[in-house]
Amino acid sequence: MHVSKLSSLSLSLSLSLSATEASDVEFLGLSLVAKRFETSHVLGALLASSPLLAQAWSHCTHANASNSSFVVEHHDDTVYVAFSGTQTSALSSSVAGGELFGPVPISTGGGQELFAPLVGGKGDDAQPVLVQAAALRLFLSLYNSSEFRLLVSETGSRSVVLTGHSMGGCVASLVALHFLCSSAGSGSPSPASLLCITFGSPLLGDDALSRAVLRERWSGRFCHVVAQHDIMPRLLLCPLNSMPPRLVTSVTDLMQSWHFAVRYPGFSRPSFRLSDDQRTELHRFVGVHVAAAEQQQKSPYRPFGNHALCSAEGAACIDDPLIVVKLLHLTFMADPGSSSIEEQHISYGDLVAEISQNVLSKKRIRIEEEPTRSSGYSAGVSMALEASGIRIQDMGAAEARECLETRMWRRPNMNCASLAIKLAKVTPCRAQIEWYKTLCDDDMGYYDCFKHRKAAKRDAKVNMNRIKLGHFWDGLLAKLQDNELPHDFHRRSKWVNAAQFYKLLVEPLDIAEYYRCKLHETRGHYLPHGRARRYEVFDRWWNEGEEEVREAATWKKKKRSKFAGLTQDSCFWAKVEEARECVKRARAEKNPAKLAKLWDSVSGFEGFANRLIERKEVSVDVMAPRSSYSLWVEEVKELKLKRASSVLVGVER
Repeated sequence: MHVSKLSSLSLSLSLSLSATEASDVEFLGLSLVAKRFETSHVLGALLASSPLLAQAWSHCTHANASNSSFVVEHHDDTVYVAFSGTQTSALSSSVAGGELFGPVPISTGGGQELFAPLVGGKGDDAQPVLVQAAALRLFLSLYNSSEFRLLVSETGSRSVVLTGHSMGGCVASLVALHFLCSSAGSGSPSPASLLCITFGSPLLGDDALSRAVLRERWSGRFCHVVAQHDIMPRLLLCPLNSMPPRLVTSVTDLMQSWHFAVRYPGFSRPSFRLSDDQRTELHRFVGVHVAAAEQQQKSPYRPFGNHALCSAEGAACIDDPLIVVKLLHLTFMADPGSSSIEEQHISYGDLVAEISQNVLSKKRIRIEEEPTRSSGYSAGVSMALEASGIRIQDMGAAEARECLETRMWRRPNMNCASLAIKLAKVTPCRAQIEWYKTLCDDDMGYYDCFKHRKAAKRDAKVNMNRIKLGHFWDGLLAKLQDNELPHDFHRRSKWVNAAQFYKLLVEPLDIAEYYRCKLHETRGHYLPHGRARRYEVFDRWWNEGEEEVREAATWKKKKRSKFAGLTQDSCFWAKVEEARECVKRARAEKNPAKLAKLWDSVSGFEGFANRLIERKEVSVDVMAPRSSYSLWVEEVKELKLKRASSVLVGVER
């Protein structure tokens, strides 16, 4: 397979993240409705019509039948690395205990360095990334082998497809994550382009891993192929420790049967079959718990990357983790027809061939069955449902349709586009505050004008704008907290810069309101007791911003020739208020030790303010004749003269 084909497919998979985003939608909200389209079946058809799946599965069968942990094969300029799914047969007996399939921190056993971008959570609310213990143990064992070092050198600067069946898919995913983490840093050589394809792989990590992959924009690097009635990709959504003993026996027997079938493909498959009662019980157990996983996260595991949900009719590629969990349930509960739970997990070769044949023969859904749904978007949803194995007459068809039809509007990227429109609507509020600041700069500055309410009507309007802007940004943070926005949202320069400008402009007004209402007398000073959480978050965004965000602000690296438009420390005025109180207390303080401490505080702020002014990182309103800072400077001079006079009097005596 040529590199160009691999690259185009990888790009197509990445489009599942951004196909409905349409970057211009973020700026042209009016076109949002016009750009609605469903892409999951298109991406599935593209995947099925390429030779990539067939080649990947072929290498998986070779790896499963070999005595090695992985096999390496070359196709043109592409390196295929397939990881064995039979190396874990000994683990199948541990299904009941759940210890090996339980989650552990990805930093376990040296993962701190191997997965650095994933391990290093940002902020106070960061969660550690958890992964399946069995998969991590297998990866670390592989990583410490001489064969892996040879693999790294062989795949460096090459186009690479990593693949694996069952647990081999989990190992392939961890190797892919390691390569991606290495390429993000300055570590060992990494592939030039990378795609990971798994077949019937159990879930690997938790919600923190899913969010981290989205944050790093790696979702397009992973394609997890899932057959409609394969229990393995769904099993870890179930609480294994609550599985009835007889069901544990059934699953263990199934896994042993699967292991024999893929490890020794030359032999006829064993005749092991579940009884009707066993099959019904297993189907009910998996179905009930996967359905419960949609509503409440009893299982720690969550999907990440793209999932190709396959049936004999085709494939639908979904990248939204919540939608994937829901469709894992609905597709599993659909009528199995002639397929069986026993065969699905080891029949991906037949499934891939059938899908490819159906796609190439251009088999289409009969749209006339739904005369009331005539839009192109609705037709796309119907094709996606059929491709995933859900027929119109199936019990969950309506629920699945609603899930896909509302998918676009629930997508984080669409929420981001909607927020961009709302930001444009509140921009006049910001502009009016800027105008207010300009009017006040020459007298006492906008901080003191707002604090003392010199123009009641004008100040009331500014206060209303301040409150509106606060509500907008608090609503944005609430959406981010609820995972309704892209997980790399806080790294997008547009939003980082907008939040920073808002903070520098509006936080001085919040400080003025705090001290005007004398809240410092009951709660304490603003910085430790009154600062809104949003400003702390925006500080973190700015300080942790990507390098391009910093580079965009080239003025940060150059010496200023004039004063800043906005004081670069948004809490400057809160520090002024604390410094003024120190001066006030110093006037009346008789205790030498306490007085010395107060003078240290005054001197510390004086040095800090002088440095800001010297670097011209303050706005001209700071030096306004009647500003709080100018008054503080005069108070300090007066206090210093008084202190000097006291010293002279003491010497004369």
